[in-house]
Amino acid sequence: MTRMTNAVPAHTDAAAAGLVESLRRQLGARLVETHISWVLLDGVHAWKIKKPVRLSFLDFRALATRERLCFEELRLNRRLAPSLYLDVVAIHGTPDAPRLGGGGPVIEYALRMRQFAAGALLSEQLAAGTLLPAHLDRLAQRLADFHAAAAVATPDTPYGRPDVIEGDALRLLDGLSQHGEGPACARLRAWMAAAIPRLHPLWQGRRAAGRVRECHGDLHLANAVLLGDDVTAFDCLEFDPAMRWIDVLSDIGFLVMDLLAHERGDLAFRFLNAYLDASGDHAGVPALRWYLVYRALVRALVTRIRAGQGGAASGPDHLALALRLAAEGDARLLITHGVSGSGKSHVGQRLLEQAQAIRLRSDVERKRLFGLQALDASAQRVPGGIYGADATRRTYARLRELAAIALAAGHRVIVDAAFLRGTERDDFRRLALELGVPFTVLHCQAPAAVLRERVQARGERGDDASEADLAVLERQLAAAEPLSAAERTSAVTVDTAAPLDVDALAARWLAAPGGHVHRRGPD
Repeated sequence: MTRMTNAVPAHTDAAAAGLVESLRRQLGARLVETHISWVLLDGVHAWKIKKPVRLSFLDFRALATRERLCFEELRLNRRLAPSLYLDVVAIHGTPDAPRLGGGGPVIEYALRMRQFAAGALLSEQLAAGTLLPAHLDRLAQRLADFHAAAAVATPDTPYGRPDVIEGDALRLLDGLSQHGEGPACARLRAWMAAAIPRLHPLWQGRRAAGRVRECHGDLHLANAVLLGDDVTAFDCLEFDPAMRWIDVLSDIGFLVMDLLAHERGDLAFRFLNAYLDASGDHAGVPALRWYLVYRALVRALVTRIRAGQGGAASGPDHLALALRLAAEGDARLLITHGVSGSGKSHVGQRLLEQAQAIRLRSDVERKRLFGLQALDASAQRVPGGIYGADATRRTYARLRELAAIALAAGHRVIVDAAFLRGTERDDFRRLALELGVPFTVLHCQAPAAVLRERVQARGERGDDASEADLAVLERQLAAAEPLSAAERTSAVTVDTAAPLDVDALAARWLAAPGGHVHRRGPD
């Protein structure tokens, strides 16, 4: 959390504090302070000056270091927010009479940015109740594209190695222990010790597969912003390359964790699933809980550092969140059943938010198998199309593989597919039995006239991954195999033409019997 003041508190280097106060008066600016920077807001520009401080994870005392990191911050942030980041300006003169630009010896450097509107931060939007799911969808797509284009860590670097990931987390616990949090840290050390052997092969595999990249590094709600109709991240972490050369899921995990900390699990899983749909990185889900705990510990330590500098110790209890995440795990499987236009995806979207689940969409994963994006038209791109029997078998096999990965890691899973054949449903029921998790079929239905109207309208909009048209719908209606009597015992039927009580639906799913519920905290 930042603090806005009218004068510079004297808890750091006196000359630097005097310089910032002089500039604040000269510019007629407001001051926003973090534990490592001052930012002066003059109504048009934001002038960011690094504090000459030394902390356990950085050393800004040398002017040459602050200069270098100003230029590094400019480079990094122009990747995601080029319209905000303008240049680096040398400050001349004296602390009592500073000058922006000009000649003479340089006494400090400022990163000049374009000031955005008050209330534009996603943290502010969330507090005001104006943060929309569509904002998070757009941010998820932007970050998926950003990660896909980001530089990949080379094998000769230490970034993303299992020992580095472990060491970073354990050092956070050391830091928190020094702030009097020994008992909580002991519990988390035990959790990490149990998780590490399982995660080692995954971490190594992700590093080899190029999932460790030059990311943002500090992706919480106060570092994401609405710029008109656009939404993006800013304020990338510049002072330590190791903190941004990380697994892409650790990067987005920060924002997921922040939403969870603010008790908005619905938005957290909305954002997470939008990112996974865009990136296709479901195979990394078993590492997600570790990254969420790690990010919660980062914020917990930052809060205590700021309190030590005189800041207010307010906001979510991130250490309590870390403990809760380490203890959670409620694997269960739900598959949808219904023809095109029956509302499976709409109900699945609302259910994943309410139940905080991972959703796998057949329409999206089918296209991914052919190298297509969700909204690409397949007919012009793939000779012979992507809806033949072999493609359908491959799609369901991929869905099963990804569902097994997420379930084994203790997550709730929704598989959004038609599941019109009994053999397809039986295969996923067997998966649930193999893993010992509850199994539910969500049967979505609506009157035939409504189905036709929805399919027609969806095709005209072109805003959905499904390419089913009216002809496909008629074939489905003729060929769909109804649920058997045995299947109906584990089925929930929803009339999607009627109002949906998603709270009741989620409660019914989460209370569903049918297997042993995993509580695999260490994954």
